[in-house]
Amino acid sequence: MSEGNTSLRWKLSWQLSLVFIVIVALLIVGLSLYGATVLSPNLVLEKKVSSAMEDAIVLDSQGRLEIRDTPGLRSIKSQTEGLWYVVATARGEMVSYGEIPASYADLAPFVYRFHEADMRGANAREIASIESIDTAAGKVRIMLGKTSGRDWVVPALLVGLNPIYLPLLGLTLPAIFLAVPRIVQRSLSGVNDVARRAKAIEPRSRGARLPTKSVPREVAPLIAAFNGALERLDAEFQKRQRFLVDAAHELRTPIAIMQTRIEGMAEGQDRQRLLKDVARLGGTAEQLLDFERNDLNEDPFETIELVDIARMAVADLAPLAIAAGYEISFHTDTDKLERQGSPSAMTRVISNLVRNAIDHGGNVGMISVSVFADGHVEVADQGPGIPLDQQQLVFEPFYRVTPRSTGAGLGLSLVRQIVTNHGGRVLLDSGTAGTKLKIRI
Repeated sequence: MSEGNTSLRWKLSWQLSLVFIVIVALLIVGLSLYGATVLSPNLVLEKKVSSAMEDAIVLDSQGRLEIRDTPGLRSIKSQTEGLWYVVATARGEMVSYGEIPASYADLAPFVYRFHEADMRGANAREIASIESIDTAAGKVRIMLGKTSGRDWVVPALLVGLNPIYLPLLGLTLPAIFLAVPRIVQRSLSGVNDVARRAKAIEPRSRGARLPTKSVPREVAPLIAAFNGALERLDAEFQKRQRFLVDAAHELRTPIAIMQTRIEGMAEGQDRQRLLKDVARLGGTAEQLLDFERNDLNEDPFETIELVDIARMAVADLAPLAIAAGYEISFHTDTDKLERQGSPSAMTRVISNLVRNAIDHGGNVGMISVSVFADGHVEVADQGPGIPLDQQQLVFEPFYRVTPRSTGAGLGLSLVRQIVTNHGGRVLLDSGTAGTKLKIRI
């Protein structure tokens, strides 16, 4: 994954958190605006006066109600134009301040009979409230108002709603960051399975497709597009494969004609050189045909006996190895080694391994073919070995360790392809003492 990719879990977490915060903010503001229309316009004044009165109202030395001129109360009086209030107790005591509107003057003796009240008239002078507060002098009732101006109620409501939305945000935001990753992980479990299957697709895996049933609907079009690309690649690969197979077949006839004509020439260096070139051309065409034909995987599997196959391959190629300057040996520590596979394909595998040893063994030393009871076949030479940085490249099609070598570079690639089709693997061990190639089926 590139550094520019962002985590879907993190992205969804912070985006959902932001959406939730915005929704809560809009809800609180909306409630505050609504509250400003239905609650008393004196709400801010009520809170200020009630808070100041808690400290200002006391009983004097004779037990009578007294309102001290505290700094808080003085500040409210100086900042509020036309402030008036009436303070009453259960004992019938009453203290007033300011000019009480005529519409509420007759109500003053009965203030203590109200627990709370919101009273509104036709204008600002006719807006009044009654509040009940606890003071040092006991429980009192306050009727208050002012002759002009209105305070903005919304900020007071926002502050008053803190106990609601702050715990809500404090509990919900961590829950979002904990829950969203798990939800995303479960929702994308099908995508992870698709990714694992995509990694398992080999270059020569024909007909491979990714499932779309277990993935979210939003991701399905991407997987469908990927499957479409795989389908188009399969079609192009089949075209290329048919072309190469047809080309290799078509080359057989002119190569055979050329070989017949060259064999009819008079003996000489030119004849030998041409025969060698034609043999190389014919071998390359056969290898190319085997390479593409094996990819079609048309041969049915049956029980094969690897000891006999290896022995016959050594017998067939021994004259070629001896003519090239090698000694060749065959060894087995078991009389029979049966596996399921294609007899023709496994014959090509062992033959290609022996031919590879002949081509790259340095034309000296021993080429040994061994079959072991634990299930693997080994072909070893005593040549100069393969450089470490090229040991994996030799299995790539058309790659040659020595650029000017006569081989086409398809032998080991074909070996690995066939062995992989048989559910096996190829192991390479090469150094200055020679090269060992092992196949395990």
